[in-house]
Amino acid sequence: MTQMALVIDLNVCVGCHACVTSCKEWNTSGEAGSLADMRPYDDDPSGTFFNRVQTYEAGVFPMTDTIHFPKSCLHCEDPPCVPVCPTGASYKRKSDGIVLVDYDKCIGCKYCAWACPYGARELDEGRKEMTKCTLCADRIYNEALPERDRKPACVLACPTSARLFGDIHDPDSEVSRAIRERGGYALMPEWDTKPSNHYLPRVKAESSCGCGNGAGCGNAAAPDDATLQAQLERGEVNLAALAAHR
Repeated sequence: MTQMALVIDLNVCVGCHACVTSCKEWNTSGEAGSLADMRPYDDDPSGTFFNRVQTYEAGVFPMTDTIHFPKSCLHCEDPPCVPVCPTGASYKRKSDGIVLVDYDKCIGCKYCAWACPYGARELDEGRKEMTKCTLCADRIYNEALPERDRKPACVLACPTSARLFGDIHDPDSEVSRAIRERGGYALMPEWDTKPSNHYLPRVKAESSCGCGNGAGCGNAAAPDDATLQAQLERGEVNLAALAAHR
């Protein structure tokens, strides 16, 4: 069975939000209909987005790191949002495994949002219907588009190629090879929903350790906080090397 999905490389995502804006543009003008932006410039803005990028700070100063984490519907192989829908509006397509919403059947009851452990469902305040990522199902099979453009809008817009798209059940596909060779993982597997989307883990650089000897010094371990503080006070730390260390 085919299972289309995204594989996101956290090592090269720079948090530029190109995927967010391209997703918003395509789906607002596509089959999903107009996606509401309520009070976009007020104190309490609210908008409907299929894809969001969350940014976190990790580590302890000065060894901190910024992590950009794109998140959308994971198109689970066993989606909990489908069986709870009282009208059958939420369904998983057999042909490609994409989880979709039939807007003609949706009554906006939010059951699917409560069932989803990933917070991937959003109520469109204008239409009063539940919405979510469709993997651009109205684009990837559109023969009016050049074949190179038959990918989700977010994939095409990513300037660092952090987003891959394909069939994770095909062992020879680009996404399957990336998952296999780079230790791709699913989000929150303990929920047993079998998310189709996967993430490629960040790889920490080991070329510099922040010890003040410059990049490529070969030391595997960074100095502890006390040693680093003493080096900072004596002006012995190469700040460029320290910034490069993760």
